[in-house]
Amino acid sequence: MIHMRDAMRAVLSHRRGDVVLATETSVGAWSDVSSDVTLDLAVPAMSKGSSIALGVALAQPERRVILWDGDGSLLMNLGSIITVAGKSPANFYHIVVDNGVYAMTGGQPVPNAGNLDFQGMAKAAGYARTFEFDDLEDWTSEIGSVLEEEGPVLIVMKTVPEPTDWKVNPPPPERPLREAGRTAHQAMASEA
Repeated sequence: MIHMRDAMRAVLSHRRGDVVLATETSVGAWSDVSSDVTLDLAVPAMSKGSSIALGVALAQPERRVILWDGDGSLLMNLGSIITVAGKSPANFYHIVVDNGVYAMTGGQPVPNAGNLDFQGMAKAAGYARTFEFDDLEDWTSEIGSVLEEEGPVLIVMKTVPEPTDWKVNPPPPERPLREAGRTAHQAMASEA
């Protein structure tokens, strides 16, 4: 398994005017390794990274567009891989950070964690190329050639869940949701 920031540093060394989008916990991690405010885009809306990155890739066909997407985020908008494949942007590189958890909300497991085949789903949808990496040395030595492939390319990056990233959005409160809703309702009623 790979640490996300280490994987990102390897990509950074091959960057040449590429637009890089990051979603959820990838936003903080990418900002730790890159400071290119002109070409780094944060996508704070969970599950929309693949859709937004597709739009950027279509609007900027002369630039490579690299997306750091979360496994949970992609699961919430799985149909987007069909749209990406249908539009077939040659400059689109979709990196799925597969750590098996919803890191933004406290580390709950994603549905069917450990049994998902994002690479197989992307192939079936029609992505031009797919790759999977779980070793930093392999990733570091192959990322240059992967970024030369014609897209759309999906790369599954098997990463270590990093609880330190949860501080971006701390885990939900311990009290039950029903109690929180009742408290909010009582507050609104007292204001009326």
